[in-house]
Amino acid sequence: MYANKHLRHNQYFTISTWPGGIYASPTIAGSRCGAVIASCWAAMAKMGREGYLQECKNIVGCRVKLQHAIEQIPELFIVGEPTSSVVAFSSRWPVDIYGVQDEMKNRGWELNPMQDPPALHIACTRLTVPVAHEFIRDINESVAAVKANPDGYSQGSKAIYGFAATVPDTTIVDEVAQGFIDTLYAV
Repeated sequence: MYANKHLRHNQYFTISTWPGGIYASPTIAGSRCGAVIASCWAAMAKMGREGYLQECKNIVGCRVKLQHAIEQIPELFIVGEPTSSVVAFSSRWPVDIYGVQDEMKNRGWELNPMQDPPALHIACTRLTVPVAHEFIRDINESVAAVKANPDGYSQGSKAIYGFAATVPDTTIVDEVAQGFIDTLYAV
């Protein structure tokens, strides 16, 4: 409990210049609460070492499969050198990567946007493994849709991430992010 918003804002952590995009968390600890740690411990205790290692192999294998599929799409390219469960990718003109995000969202995928460089990433999990073929189909269809209508995606994700990356003084972006967190605590 705080006497006012100004005091509460001191517990928030926001960063608008993170390459991953606008990040806002109600605490300095970020989005990793103790429940996630406890859940991971319980999963490892249930699966055992061999079960855990097998799941890791399945997840990394899924990332490799998705990465190879993305590399086959001429309008996309891999960002960085993926080594674990996450693969980041961006696009070449005329395909806007945020348009791809909007198309993937329409198909039920929640990809994580990045803003410097403009890109998307997917973190593969146990849930991604059995639907990797659907992701590959959907990413191909999404790129084709954006390529067919490159000017049709200025209102969605691009409006948020594209704009945030162009603001010279990011203080206002941090203030908007704090305002968003304030709405989570509104009584």
